Amino acid sequence: MPLVLGADSSTQSTKVEVRDADDGTLVAAGSAPHPPVGPPRSEQDPEAWWLALAEAVGAALGPSGARTDDVAAVSVAGQQHGMVLLGRGDRVLRPAKLWNDTESAPQATALVEALGPAEWARRTGSVPVAAFTVTKLAWVAAHQPDVLAATRRVLLPHDWLTLRLGGRAVTDRGDASGTGYYSPADGRWLPELLDTVVGAGPWAHRLPEVLGPTEAAGGVSPEAVATLGLAPGTVVGPGTGDNMAAALALALDAGRPCLSLGTSGTVYLVSDRPTADPSGAVAGFASADGRFLPLVCTLNATRVTDAVARLLGVDAAGLDALALAGSSGAGGVVLVPYFDGERTPDRPTATGSVRGLRGDVAREDLARAAVEGVVCGLLDALDALASTTPIAPGPLVLLGGGARSAAYRRVVADLSGRPLVLPAVGEAVATGACVQAAATLHARPPADIQRAWGLGGGVTVEPGPGVDRAAVRAAYAAARG
Repeated sequence: MPLVLGADSSTQSTKVEVRDADDGTLVAAGSAPHPPVGPPRSEQDPEAWWLALAEAVGAALGPSGARTDDVAAVSVAGQQHGMVLLGRGDRVLRPAKLWNDTESAPQATALVEALGPAEWARRTGSVPVAAFTVTKLAWVAAHQPDVLAATRRVLLPHDWLTLRLGGRAVTDRGDASGTGYYSPADGRWLPELLDTVVGAGPWAHRLPEVLGPTEAAGGVSPEAVATLGLAPGTVVGPGTGDNMAAALALALDAGRPCLSLGTSGTVYLVSDRPTADPSGAVAGFASADGRFLPLVCTLNATRVTDAVARLLGVDAAGLDALALAGSSGAGGVVLVPYFDGERTPDRPTATGSVRGLRGDVAREDLARAAVEGVVCGLLDALDALASTTPIAPGPLVLLGGGARSAAYRRVVADLSGRPLVLPAVGEAVATGACVQAAATLHARPPADIQRAWGLGGGVTVEPGPGVDRAAVRAAYAAARG
């Protein structure tokens, strides 16, 4: 049976899944860590991603007994927005700045002021914040102009891994739409925009080719054969961004919102029409299946509850138990979770805060306040999304590492007042990369693969009774200012 391999190259690790290309059965899985990072300077050597990919592939295929010769196609989904600069011979010129690097916040402000938020939204679908690649290029122009002058290619993390896999500098419209110099509505790069706002041009020849949803990047390179053990002729898919790949795995109907709780929090849906929000809250991305993916991102999600767990001297399960033991509203304690700055709202230099502490405060209150603070931020993001894009009634989809937490599940359901669907897929990004690899291998639309694999649906969690969700959210709104 032909197999497909999908990789999720995230901030923290590479996760790999190997699935049957015809019915989607999971055959093997593996993972390997990336070097730890954190704002304001969040950078990684791209070589670490390649080494982690090799380790994860070995961890997946070795114990499973699956043969690398059976892998017929491979595709990579990567963390969005990162900046990889290559010089002559495709040599990496400096560590890659990641999405959560906030050093370019001053450049983001200057870029928005230069054109105005409405013009940015009209041209690119989004208003740039420090996460976007265009702001990182402006930072390099200001601080390392010699590096920019030597740059022959600028790639996203998934682009760089696809280059190593297949030898071609390519991307897809989904990940390209998060750069700040691509038009999702028109389906083209905007090198003239880079020439204007970054300088050091011309830029047109430095940008990768944008492939269609099922357009192959070619066959694997000799290096990929030697390092990963893949067979010559293995098809390389176009790859995409992590959120776009997750949407493929979830088989989202148009208008169905998805809330993802990982290192960051994201709220997004698939839309048939492009969006352009001049407020900057909603990023008007493209999807990996030819449609659009309006998205709101918060910088702080499970890192917040991890930090509070550390302060309370418990592990993740211990924090979960404490938060569930606490009451809705956390006894009046409100935690604003801007621990590492924030992207939505755009407050890159913000810090977290706690209000409502009294002498009788309990550990359960602080644990509950941490979960509620993260969730209130996500629900604010959902409100922003609803202001620009029609949202379907009914359940929300919840995924990411935080979706494994009973406390997060309970608080999201209670404070949203909507049922949650917990998808059956375990690693949505890696599964979505497998979907894309199979669609590329079979030259079929991703929707055909989703149907053949039976994707969509999952376990439902209903909201509980007696929760004053309006009061909890109002207290959070007052605390965040």
